[in-house]
Amino acid sequence: MAHDRQTESSRGAPARSGGSGSRTGRPAGRSAAPATLTIGDLAEEFGVTLRALRFYEAKGLLHPQRRGTTRLYTEDDRSRLATILRGKELGFTLREIAAMVDGDELAEAGATLALSPAQVAEQITHLENQKAEIERALEALRGYGKPVTSA
Repeated sequence: MAHDRQTESSRGAPARSGGSGSRTGRPAGRSAAPATLTIGDLAEEFGVTLRALRFYEAKGLLHPQRRGTTRLYTEDDRSRLATILRGKELGFTLREIAAMVDGDELAEAGATLALSPAQVAEQITHLENQKAEIERALEALRGYGKPVTSA
């Protein structure tokens, strides 16, 4: 799992800030999802860009149906997207998320990542190491350009 820790999602499509929906469920005003959702509907619901959805499709994470040039997403696609976004939120790479979601039937699993205790511990260690590296870089930058005082 520690392979290729470069942030793949940062090269992809960033999530839009704001939006009416949450990343883990339906917006408060929607009681039931239609049989299929358009790319715009799904993007609005999860607060992501159309580009992000197309990127996840290109990476093989989403598999919308096609009607001409129109992408139609099912409830299973919706569940997969919720899981993908949750994995990103937890700091996993898209490659790691793909490996996790491909082994599960997400519609039955309630759109959760199946993480073993070892995977959780490894991810915590990885994120703590990243945090330490960031703190060192911030300290170096804070000291950069400050005049050296002579006594």
